[in-house]
Amino acid sequence: MPGSTRRLAAVAGLVAMLHGTATAAVPDFADVRAAHRPSDRVFTDRQGQPLQALRTDPQVRRGAWLPLTELSPALRQAIVLGEDQRFWQHAGVDWRALGAAAWTTAWNQRTRGASTVTMQLAGLLEPGLRRPAGGRSINQKLRQLQAAGELETRWSKAQILEAYLNLVPLRGEVVGVGAAARQLFGKHPHGVDAQEAAVLAALVRAPNADAAAVQRRACELLAAMRERCDGLDMRLSQALQRAPVAAGDGAEPLAPHFARYWQARGGGDATTIDGRLQRLAIAALRQQLAELRGREVDDGAVVVLHNATGEVRAWVGSAGAGSAADVDLVQSRRQPGSTLKPFVYGLAFERGLIAPGSLLHDAPLHLLAGHEAYQPQNFDERWRGWVSAREALASSLNIPAVRVAAMTGPEALFDTLNRAGLRLRESAGFHGHALALGSAEVNLLDLTNAYRALANDGRFTPVATPPGGRPEPATASRTALRPDVARLLGDILSDHAARAASFGFDNPLVTRQGAAVKTGTSKDMRDNWCIGFTADYTVGVWIGNADGRPMHGVSGVVGAAPVWRRMIESLPPGPPPAWARTSPAAASNLGRAGAGRQARASGDPFRISSIADGSVLAFDPEIPASAQRLRLQGPAGTWLVDGQRIGHGHSVDWALQPGRHVVEVRAAGGKVLDRVRLEVRPGVRLRAPAATRPAAQPATQPSPQPISRRG
Repeated sequence: MPGSTRRLAAVAGLVAMLHGTATAAVPDFADVRAAHRPSDRVFTDRQGQPLQALRTDPQVRRGAWLPLTELSPALRQAIVLGEDQRFWQHAGVDWRALGAAAWTTAWNQRTRGASTVTMQLAGLLEPGLRRPAGGRSINQKLRQLQAAGELETRWSKAQILEAYLNLVPLRGEVVGVGAAARQLFGKHPHGVDAQEAAVLAALVRAPNADAAAVQRRACELLAAMRERCDGLDMRLSQALQRAPVAAGDGAEPLAPHFARYWQARGGGDATTIDGRLQRLAIAALRQQLAELRGREVDDGAVVVLHNATGEVRAWVGSAGAGSAADVDLVQSRRQPGSTLKPFVYGLAFERGLIAPGSLLHDAPLHLLAGHEAYQPQNFDERWRGWVSAREALASSLNIPAVRVAAMTGPEALFDTLNRAGLRLRESAGFHGHALALGSAEVNLLDLTNAYRALANDGRFTPVATPPGGRPEPATASRTALRPDVARLLGDILSDHAARAASFGFDNPLVTRQGAAVKTGTSKDMRDNWCIGFTADYTVGVWIGNADGRPMHGVSGVVGAAPVWRRMIESLPPGPPPAWARTSPAAASNLGRAGAGRQARASGDPFRISSIADGSVLAFDPEIPASAQRLRLQGPAGTWLVDGQRIGHGHSVDWALQPGRHVVEVRAAGGKVLDRVRLEVRPGVRLRAPAATRPAAQPATQPSPQPISRRG
């Protein structure tokens, strides 16, 4: 009897003996497939498209389970040809290969010379059968043979090959041909060509061989496949030098910072991100940083929130060329500069200390901050004298903002900012009057969400967390500012004429959607911001350096505003914002009646649409009282104020009169179609020094002191 035959008979006898005493534990194919876990978790955007892959298994890189039909024919052919030429004929063990090999070669050194794909899969499925560094023992080999037979009995050939291609280790930490195809060639395995398939098959035999050995083996396989080997050396060199990539199923690295935020809060694979907006935010930020090259600007961040739901629609934690690409700058705390001013004025409006038409003195100011004098200055180091509160806020003047904050006191402002969700550290006393100019540190997410509260009629709600996930630390909804005050701020922050004194009429803050917006620049130009909102969305942008270096001549309107404007202009058009849906008095004017925007159109033809019930108006002290009129609009009929007829039709103009009034519109038979109550107040003017006080216009009500002690 020839030696090979004797060895074959011995092996067969041992297998038969082992089979009679034990049964190999072979799992079901469905269980193996269901237990497969990719090393990278793939998050999708709200449309279900791959958004970002995050590594969850630090030991290996493997992709999602791939059906055999998603692997290219060339790949299937090369693997079978290289590892198990009689795969489709044998029953799990290639006895001819075992008989042709020497005993020591078959059992110890050249396992894959005689091990079939089925035998190798058995070793991959059962940890006890995996090949140790010194080779398998005879007992392990016999168990492997038995397991291979069981696999062939219970699984189909297609299932065996499919599982093998998903579980086989390849180069380095890569497992499975899907992850290997992405790592080496940057493509899905269904697109792998003959040369690439030969390389993968060669790596199955020797995963960590050098490039020359892999090339020799791949060329042998290509010859057997009747394919050319020309140019393989260059392709192989490029493949082996590629940096590690995520094994996710086609996910672009679009939102790494948001994916970590989402995962940390227990979110599922489907996120709230709008892939189109996310790509646009990345592109806009990168373009702006490129244009600012040479001004010491490296980093930026963008957030887009949906106002009604609080969902994050775009989150770019970093898109700069700096060394802090992994730092999530959306959540990094920075000084917000002038972006806190709307809350300063909002608090003063709410308390009735000033109205938009009130005059504030923009002149040198000295305040006591602890044991030192605090002397705020405007950005351009100029003073404008007496300006209205509307213009002071829209033009972002520092000194009037500090004067207003002094009226309310730091403690009240500190509390208002925290009600808006800014989660300030330290204390009001720590910041003092400088709090009004943004001395406290906030992050972009909180600040953008605070502006979202303004867009939502002053109602703060936390940023939406994943359904069923862990909520934010502060979850309670609450009133940050009264609805009428929030709408008033929206009107002022969208008033291009009031902003023109500082920014001109043509600037990046002017948008087709008429968004409300505010910029901010921190001390020494270390950070600049642009935050604004429409009826449906709030967009926040930060530009600066992650390491805190100052920029060179980059303010909010120069740095962050162009990115903000591009994002706002890309948003789908929505309904008119809240401040445009209410009357000039209630939302726009509070001291500027008759000079503001057109009132809302309620859509109800039987209701007064130009003024809300309970509105409070005030005269603008800079406009003659006789010129201040309110247009009343609604159903066609006879209009009366306090019972006195003032006109007939769909709309009439009414000359404002101080006091409380009842406005009615009646049908021809005298039936009251609608009725509203309103109040008209005198304008508020702060008393100026004699040399600068406007002539012959005494204050019509007590004026608050422009500066008070620390409150």
